[in-house]
Amino acid sequence: MKKQTNAAIEAHVIRGASYLLLLVAGTVMAFFGAEAPTKVLPRTLSFAERVAYQRAIEDVYWRHRIWPKENPPKPSLDAVISQAQLEKKVEDYLLNSQAMEEYYKEPLSAEQLQGEMDRMAQQTRQREVLHELFEALGNDPFVIAECLARPVLLERMTAGLHVTQSKTGLSKPKVMAAATANYILPKVSDGGNGCIDDTWTPTSTTNAPARRQSQTAVWTGSEMIVWGGNDGNELNTGGRYNPSTDSWTATSTVNAPDVRIGHTAVWTGSEMIVWGGVHCCPLVHYNTGGRYNPSTDSWVATTTTGAPDGRDSHTAVWTGTEMIVWGGLSGEPFGQPRGDGSRYNPNTDSWTKTRPTNVHPARYGHTAVWTGSEMIVWGGTDGSGITYFNTGGRYNPISDAWRATTTTGAPAARSGHTTIWSGADMIVWGGGNTDGLFKTGGRYDPGTDAWTGTSTVNAPSARASHEAVWTGSEMIVWGGAFGIHNLNTGGRYNPAADSWVPTTTTDAPAGRVGFTAVWSGNEMIVWGGFIANVSGIPFFNTGGRYCAESGPTPTATPTPTPGPIQLRGQGKKVGGINTSRLKWRGATSANVDIYRDGLVIATTPNDGLYDDSTGTSGQVSFVYKVCEAGTQTCSNTVTVNFGP
Repeated sequence: MKKQTNAAIEAHVIRGASYLLLLVAGTVMAFFGAEAPTKVLPRTLSFAERVAYQRAIEDVYWRHRIWPKENPPKPSLDAVISQAQLEKKVEDYLLNSQAMEEYYKEPLSAEQLQGEMDRMAQQTRQREVLHELFEALGNDPFVIAECLARPVLLERMTAGLHVTQSKTGLSKPKVMAAATANYILPKVSDGGNGCIDDTWTPTSTTNAPARRQSQTAVWTGSEMIVWGGNDGNELNTGGRYNPSTDSWTATSTVNAPDVRIGHTAVWTGSEMIVWGGVHCCPLVHYNTGGRYNPSTDSWVATTTTGAPDGRDSHTAVWTGTEMIVWGGLSGEPFGQPRGDGSRYNPNTDSWTKTRPTNVHPARYGHTAVWTGSEMIVWGGTDGSGITYFNTGGRYNPISDAWRATTTTGAPAARSGHTTIWSGADMIVWGGGNTDGLFKTGGRYDPGTDAWTGTSTVNAPSARASHEAVWTGSEMIVWGGAFGIHNLNTGGRYNPAADSWVPTTTTDAPAGRVGFTAVWSGNEMIVWGGFIANVSGIPFFNTGGRYCAESGPTPTATPTPTPGPIQLRGQGKKVGGINTSRLKWRGATSANVDIYRDGLVIATTPNDGLYDDSTGTSGQVSFVYKVCEAGTQTCSNTVTVNFGP
């Protein structure tokens, strides 16, 4: 791998050579202490070399970026970040280095850079990522100090200072002397991912965003991005937290959406899409948003043409190609509940309204999950203070159709609850209504349209305004409030065993509401929020990482094998649209899952007939199968061909 990395770096050195000449071979190097144990020859890195190493760093992060399985195939790094953007990243940190030197009247020392490398190795909670970063830089401590440690350290040192003022008038990095420094590559432990099960570790507050509540957060696969919220005033700032280096980087405010709370955010695989929300005062409900690219630290506005009415307290899910927003509050003076929604396509920057639903009323304070083929909304309130819902609906964007979720066996009506999608069930827990708060919940199986209650044995205490994440085998809930009590307790729910285990409170963050939580792959990262029912300045810019590394290993999903179901398919044109007529027999469940090209496109009653309007009109082929809903008992596959 090192050989391949070096080859790639050499190629990018050549690509960056012309830019190097334009910058007059500008370089910023590490500086040496007086007492080197052995004589070290001066080393220098050209601008082109730095750009090549920056690409190697970005490639590691891109490999770890979450790419939703519903998305088209993941593109190469070169398709998402250009050579010019790589050069800009390098130029920015070199200019920061120069500005910091002028501000402090001395450059970064070799001791400081060595200390930063050591800190990364000691505090990382993504050891495998840090290993890959070091390897991508050839395990060369000089290169790691200059190209990884220097930018991170500069970001932290310049936060909150007026160093950026020193950058005024600087157009390019100046030529600087070569450095002699005897750096030592720090040892990164090979054990696990850097955490011990059922333990808390605080997140760094150095360069963290300003304290706030009601922000949004997404996990990219390598970073947590938080944005917006309120610290007494609405905000349009944010930050990216990297657990592999335990460091924060501010998000750009250039072209960022207006300040707001009550907005939503989804991760697409390459961008965070923020939309909606409210600003006070005067009261403004936004129908605006923005797409944030962490690779380029840049924002692009979402179109308002065809956008739904402005709103807050709505929900949003990502389908693989579109963001679906639904429900919420809009209008003055206090807002009216909404029962409508729209689908936003970032590739075309366009909106399409969802078909109105008559299966459940308008609401806010509800939740929504994406199953892979449907959005399920559930719960919420109409804002009257009297009416809460235990109803919901399933929306299929392909057919633009709604179906109600059963209320038989459903949890009590509520808002302030959480939901997660486990891969098989939507799990609802907590929240409350006029009767009080709950420690109850339920698992909803869309394949059978049935509810199963969650155990209350060893469940966390009743609460609302908590957060929940799915680990792959467990649901972790944490925080929230019960009356005047802000909670720093939680629990881990195993749906396979229908059992709870409490989360430790040792070193846990202070109890809070209005915070965010994401799952990183081995830790739940919580951040921000505020203390309810406390006067003064109760907002947080602190957080914690809860390790659930040793939870049960998820069982691999077996490959569906043909069962007793027999399927036939035939293609025809309906209004010029390619439409597949599927007929089957032998299924025994109440509902069946319809698969097209390996993805579930519908769950439909087992009546032996389904017409799939594909939305295409030209020459194309589709592969279908039918499975007992929610199972791997499937039919034979059939291919339906359409002519031009």
